[in-house]
Amino acid sequence: MKLEIALSLLLVVLVGITIIQGCNGKAVQFIFGDSLSDNGNNNRLSMTLAKANLPYYGIDFGNGLPNGRFTNGRTVADIIGDSTGLPRPPAFLDPSVNEDVILENGVNYASGGGGVLNETGTYFIQRLSLWKQIELFHGTTELITKKLGKQASDKFFQEARYVVALGSNDFINNYLMPVYRDSWTYNDQTFVEYLMETLEKQLLVLHKLGARQLMVFGLGPMGCIPLQRVLSTTGKCQERANKLALSFNKVANNLLISLEPKLTNASFKFGDAYDVVDDVIRNPYKYGFTNADSPCCSLGRIRPALTCTPASTLCGDRTKYVFWDEYHPSDSANELIAKELIKKFGFPEVDSPSPAPESDIAPSPSND
Repeated sequence: MKLEIALSLLLVVLVGITIIQGCNGKAVQFIFGDSLSDNGNNNRLSMTLAKANLPYYGIDFGNGLPNGRFTNGRTVADIIGDSTGLPRPPAFLDPSVNEDVILENGVNYASGGGGVLNETGTYFIQRLSLWKQIELFHGTTELITKKLGKQASDKFFQEARYVVALGSNDFINNYLMPVYRDSWTYNDQTFVEYLMETLEKQLLVLHKLGARQLMVFGLGPMGCIPLQRVLSTTGKCQERANKLALSFNKVANNLLISLEPKLTNASFKFGDAYDVVDDVIRNPYKYGFTNADSPCCSLGRIRPALTCTPASTLCGDRTKYVFWDEYHPSDSANELIAKELIKKFGFPEVDSPSPAPESDIAPSPSND
């Protein structure tokens, strides 16, 4: 009887180890972010105004149909994962997600319009803030603990990789809009401090829940996205927004440097691609682009058209545009950003990933 019990316990342990190792023994990712990383969560939020559920979103990904990514192809998180040999985590709200899927692939909680702050993006009606994403992750840890037991579950989550990529909405869709209380409650310096105080609390909660290997993505020159340009009087980059991004990056980097030695087994890295993205925008031809100030998918002279729609006109060559729509980079720009972050993080790359497969959908006539 005792021998049978011992063998049963051994079998449970071996099964647990096999499950934890997942596909080919590789670690998995848990992604927290906004529309730059969302791969389908918002498409399943019934009331949100921020969705990527219309053509031509996803035109250069898989079958060319909308898949929830706010771009024509891959996100930066997709490309970094592919380049470093990690599986692509499904959207948390994907109905196919269960314990086994999580153990093999991780989960993506990113949500278009989401921010570090709960109040960010309220005019989208529904979105998942970082606090909400962390709450969902907490539920995930409880689910996996029930399946594996605490010891095996702790090992799984501590060996996973974590990405936190938010912040731009806290400025563009909060602080820089006078309809939000934060715009008159804080000044530029105190708002960044408020963001960092909140982010620090969130990173501490993630560490408590098991996050040990964590990457925070910095902000790019958000004053140069097409929406910010078209809303300016000159059509040029809005330098105040760019200075806020630089301030965020500096303080966030310092926060991670100060947190890492205080937390058990923490490896917190900050990825700043601001300089290279800024250079791409100011010198697009140097990087193979021909346009860095307007979206590939637009309604021509009717701007800003905040989303890409079936009525939009596509640019002649999507690989030559830095921006896909008014807010988001194209697949080609995302690839460049991802490569810069891989270099900054010091990740070894596996075999170079193939470009996102082209679909059979033909571009609409171009007016370029």
